[in-house]
Amino acid sequence: MQNEEIVKLVENHKKFYTTGKTKNLSFRIEQLKKLKSAIEKYEDAILDALEKDLSKPAHESYASEIGFVLNEIDYMIKKIHSFSKPKRVKTPILYWGGSSYIIPEPYGVALIIGPWNYPFQLLMSPLAGAMAAGNCSVLKPSELAPHVSSVIKTLVCDTFETQYISVVEGSVEASTTLLQQKVDYIFFTGGTRVGKVVMEAAAKNLIPVTLELGGKSPCIVDKDIHLNYTARRIAWGKFLNAGQTCVAPDYLLVHKDIAEKLCLEIVKSIEEFYGKDPLESKHYVRIINEKHFDRLVRLLDEGKIFYGGQSKREERYISPTIIRDLSFDSLIMQDEIFGPLLPVIEYQTLDEAIEMINRKPKPLALYIFSKNKKIQDKVLEETSSGGVSVNDTISHITTKFLPFGGVGESGMGNYHGRASFDTFSHKKSVLKNTFLFDAKLKYPPYTISLKWFKKLLKLV
Repeated sequence: MQNEEIVKLVENHKKFYTTGKTKNLSFRIEQLKKLKSAIEKYEDAILDALEKDLSKPAHESYASEIGFVLNEIDYMIKKIHSFSKPKRVKTPILYWGGSSYIIPEPYGVALIIGPWNYPFQLLMSPLAGAMAAGNCSVLKPSELAPHVSSVIKTLVCDTFETQYISVVEGSVEASTTLLQQKVDYIFFTGGTRVGKVVMEAAAKNLIPVTLELGGKSPCIVDKDIHLNYTARRIAWGKFLNAGQTCVAPDYLLVHKDIAEKLCLEIVKSIEEFYGKDPLESKHYVRIINEKHFDRLVRLLDEGKIFYGGQSKREERYISPTIIRDLSFDSLIMQDEIFGPLLPVIEYQTLDEAIEMINRKPKPLALYIFSKNKKIQDKVLEETSSGGVSVNDTISHITTKFLPFGGVGESGMGNYHGRASFDTFSHKKSVLKNTFLFDAKLKYPPYTISLKWFKKLLKLV
């Protein structure tokens, strides 16, 4: 799409929004139902596209992409009336007879930019929130997942008026042009580096943003655990989507007394999931492209490979890999790995582990495995992260009852469930006064003493 076409597209969205159609709850519900039906209609095409772009198995694709979005849509349809109701709040006695309330209203035109690692879910899930809140939306799928991008384009064009929801495909130039437009809200999922570019562009037009980024999500493993369950949950969370998950456990901080046992148990879980040779497994995902493959292979140069380490460039395959004998200053510990490489670093005291975590920017997720509630509470109190799973990985982002988002360099703002509706809604404050009387004390000339004036102000 040419730059001029993008400019015209956003203008048409703004014109459509001014008609007021999207503010009607019946319209919103109808459109959400259409989105659900379209996703079900295109299910096979979506699954096929995910297999082509990432070699995702159908079960994983459905659970983490299609099913996740359908659940979000169902929840929005069920709750949209309660979410949209004005909220009554207290009114100061100075305005006795009046009323105060907060009205959630749509921002207008939302620009939603999606990533490549979960190319369907991370574009369509925020879209459901934007639609429920009453916005028009421009979607920008990732060009690194071209087959999914194409299916999304077809699905949207086949289902919605172009002025209501549209899809802009293309690379960096298309994204740059979109970010120059005066939309009303920007929702971006991706890396921290590009997140800074998005925020800078938004600042030029004072556009509010949500940034869902990433970071090195740590996983602390205490010695007082259920070894088998811990290993299985870590292996699942780390090697799901070949580690290309923004909340995957990036590295393990394991108590020295159980490090060897845990690593051996994780190996058992890997082989239980993917067999002795994951290259032959139909359930193991591939790296998105050669550029990311080469980046990950370079990270294998340090430390000691405890398990795995195999790679095949022509298939973009890197086996599930456990790396030990690393320092906290190793190259692999500097940036988010975003791949199937699991560094294991031992600690002696919990304070030592917490100190290591707090040396780095605040992560998107943090994991703690321990039966000891005091240890759990100490980690929760002395660290900061977007979210936490205790005795599990990734689970906290799968529930619609918890907001999902980052903090600091791992992002700002959140969504999922009610939080999605709130993110795409401006909270408009309204105070409705009465004509029954008028308090003249607030008007000049001021005849009351300053002492009593101060006391009256406390009633506001």
